[in-house]
Amino acid sequence: MTTLSPAATADRTGVSLDTLRYYEREGRIGPIRRSPGGRREYTEDDVFRIGLVTCLREAGLGIADLRDFVALLSAEQPAPDRVAFLRGRRAALEERVAALHRAMAVLDEKIACYG
Repeated sequence: MTTLSPAATADRTGVSLDTLRYYEREGRIGPIRRSPGGRREYTEDDVFRIGLVTCLREAGLGIADLRDFVALLSAEQPAPDRVAFLRGRRAALEERVAALHRAMAVLDEKIACYG
């Protein structure tokens, strides 16, 4: 099995070494393999999980949401449970986007008024 060093994993995923350690400590990824010397060794599955967590974080999911979703993955819940979770978060994001559009419209009115 091919493994990556922490530095190579950070480069490949675009997250810092601190973020990798944080994700592991908080249970978002892992457990991460260790070499006989105790160094972390990341697998392709780990890289995929890091990418998924990063994507969900960028989509606005909070730490609690990430914890819940990772628990669904780790417990190997049926796919419909994961899909329902993601659909619920997507609906919340759509609501946030709508609220931002409303706020932008108000700002546009103010800019036009003061401009």
